[in-house]
Amino acid sequence: MKTIVLALTLTCVPLANAAAQQQKPAPEPTPKHYSSMHDEHAKMNERGADGMGFSQTATTHHFLLTPGGGIIQVQANDSADEASREHIRMHLTHIAKAFSNGDFDIPGFVHDTVPPGVPELKRLKSKVRYSFEQSPNGGRVLILTSDSDALAAIHKFLRFQITEHKTGDPLDVK
Repeated sequence: MKTIVLALTLTCVPLANAAAQQQKPAPEPTPKHYSSMHDEHAKMNERGADGMGFSQTATTHHFLLTPGGGIIQVQANDSADEASREHIRMHLTHIAKAFSNGDFDIPGFVHDTVPPGVPELKRLKSKVRYSFEQSPNGGRVLILTSDSDALAAIHKFLRFQITEHKTGDPLDVK
């Protein structure tokens, strides 16, 4: 009889524990689309560091739409971070020159796609002016045009950047 009670105890206790564990609510899984979006953003930041030459987390990007074009602005988050500041300035100087020549390879590499507006900006390159301007913690590329088709392409390109980099910048012209 003791053997039967012992056997029942050894069988029932693990089953009771398993049943109790099954009744605990499972932790909420991270939605697959959120996890995937986070992974894609992390990959974009890795490619950005490779393509731009500076950390994407030690710097802040802003993309601003203006009535005559827009602004690409990058700053070192720490004003004592001279290395990031200098890399930003070198990169943005290069970007102003490359974009002027219709070369949008770096944004294509960073985003792993041809950003919206790029085909038009390449075609209309003679109608757009890009210039670099230094700022205390980095710099900016000023983008100007008087051509309505080029303006639409600039805004399309910058809106894509705002969304992809999750800058929170306004999607409307200021």
